[in-house]
Amino acid sequence: MIIANDEDDDVDDDDDNDEKNDNDDNDDDGDGVVVVVMMVMMMMMMLKMMRRRRRKRIMMIMMMMMLLLLLLMMMMVMVVVVESMMTMMIMMMMMMMMMMMVVVVVVMMIMRRRRMMMMMMMMMMMMMMMMMMMVVVVVVVVVVVVVVVVVVVVVVVVVVMMMMMMMMMMMMMMMMTVVVVAMMMVMIVMIVMMVMVMMTIIMKLIQIL
Repeated sequence: MIIANDEDDDVDDDDDNDEKNDNDDNDDDGDGVVVVVMMVMMMMMMLKMMRRRRRKRIMMIMMMMMLLLLLLMMMMVMVVVVESMMTMMIMMMMMMMMMMMVVVVVVMMIMRRRRMMMMMMMMMMMMMMMMMMMVVVVVVVVVVVVVVVVVVVVVVVVVVMMMMMMMMMMMMMMMMTVVVVAMMMVMIVMIVMMVMVMMTIIMKLIQIL
């Protein structure tokens, strides 16, 4: 009984000292600061827009803020479900989405046409769907055997590549060259990051099993 009580005390101490442990981890601190700074910058941009521009711009930036909050919620869910093993992957995905947000804002500033804004909103919805797919794949990876995992990873990568190609074709037909180049760069970075994430998941699973 004494040993059990000691273990319970240790668990309670760990729960109480979560803030101290977080402070000890430099990576977590840096990521938290980056997320907070990005949120503050978005808020400042929204305030500037409210002074200068009209309602449409304000509504678009409010949509961006809502998407950011959604992503933060998804990140928290991922941390709870998969624990600290996947935090690095989640941070990579968050930074990737932040890059997409910045590109979307720039494109909306350059192009004031409704078609372009609709295209960008479609892009953001596609990105959210891909994030959900990644969450499902990670949960499956943690639960299922390695062989099934490899098959799922290959299928998901192929689907993501096909989605990227479709989106790029739509953009080539719709948008100007500078924006197309920027989008191609973002897409390439995203594909590389997703492949790296999948490879790290497979390696960790092989080590565990």
